[in-house]
Amino acid sequence: MPVQLDRGQIKELIARRVARELRDGDFVNLGIGLPTLVPSYLPPDVSVTLQAEVGIIAAGPADKPDPRYIVDAGGRPAGIKIGGAFIDSAMSFVLIRGGHVDATVLGALEVDQHGNLANWIVPGKIVPGMGGAMDLVVGAKRVIVAMEHTQKGKPKILRRCTLPLTAVGSVDLIVTEMGVFEFHDGDLVLTEINPDCTIDEVRSATEADFVVTDNLTPLRL
Repeated sequence: MPVQLDRGQIKELIARRVARELRDGDFVNLGIGLPTLVPSYLPPDVSVTLQAEVGIIAAGPADKPDPRYIVDAGGRPAGIKIGGAFIDSAMSFVLIRGGHVDATVLGALEVDQHGNLANWIVPGKIVPGMGGAMDLVVGAKRVIVAMEHTQKGKPKILRRCTLPLTAVGSVDLIVTEMGVFEFHDGDLVLTEINPDCTIDEVRSATEADFVVTDNLTPLRL
């Protein structure tokens, strides 16, 4: 990209674009990391209910600094909005598996051109497990991947994932700092592009095969 952004700016740009995908009244589950930034960029006329799979309905910012009080699925301090509720893990996953989540926003280590997702094993590191990701990506009505386009210069959007899969063919939308990709009739389609990028630059940073929509537009922020 001609204009170099630091990681904080990249995450903000991605979160701002993802926020445009959520609709007023949506019941939404956010993954840890970058996805948690999304609510900060919701339009004033859009209000969503956030679910944390650990058992919080209408999760919100932490109102107490003590992490032993309330924590989210990532173990970070969290809060709950007026009118919210605490539920047990079984009920939480009934909501997820029962198709009641309108959208989930997740990070990814790899996504491929077939809509496959790999996001729970970090090579060379011990991880506690996949958490609720496997349930969310098959239970949510819409799966949005929010991630940086590359990792240390290596593409993260691949022809085929190399890491163990979280789910097969479940991704609906990919948002990166370079553009937005959708899946249509088996094809990975670039629908929006960062104005600071060229199509050739996007192709250079993407291993996957993709087509460019005839109605390609600048990234909507």
